[in-house]
Amino acid sequence: MKTISCMNIDESLLYSFGAEGRDYKKRETVFKEEDHALYYFQIREGKVKLNNYNENGKEFIHNILGKKQSFGEAMLFLSQDYPINAVCLEDSQIIRLPKNNFFEMLSQNPNLSLEMNACLSQEVYYKLKMMQGLASQNPMQRLKGLLDYLKSYHDEDCHHCFHIAFTRQQIANLTGLRVETVIRTLKKMEKEGSITLQDRKILY
Repeated sequence: MKTISCMNIDESLLYSFGAEGRDYKKRETVFKEEDHALYYFQIREGKVKLNNYNENGKEFIHNILGKKQSFGEAMLFLSQDYPINAVCLEDSQIIRLPKNNFFEMLSQNPNLSLEMNACLSQEVYYKLKMMQGLASQNPMQRLKGLLDYLKSYHDEDCHHCFHIAFTRQQIANLTGLRVETVIRTLKKMEKEGSITLQDRKILY
């Protein structure tokens, strides 16, 4: 199934409404849990992980996003504080647009509002699908739910061509599984033909 690659607004349009580009270093925080939602963020270069930690300090990764993808916009509509952290996994260039300017841009460009609604709806749908997988005690179901969710953010509509650009440890943090379980389950999925493992790359 071909899906929408949320969300990639033309950079010139963002800048025309007062956006600014900012450079972030690897491991630098873009925003942290309980910060006020003040900006729309879009990645120009680099990678950002969305995460939080449980009471025991264990990290849970919600997603890892890359070039031409956005994050944090849902909280602008809700006027809620962020429930997660956004941290750069590498040196990154991120465009940010202030909240009021963001809504002004949407009001003047109704087509963007429709696209935004489609993106947010898609995210909710696949997040629910992933949560179904995470509720399963079956590691393969957990991994499949995650892989479907990650692939939903990209335009590839093919078999075993989408590169899951995460480490085994990151996948473990995304699914709540042990790294050893992830490695063992991925090998089993390869034998069953669900994925291809090629030079340590996971192709789905």
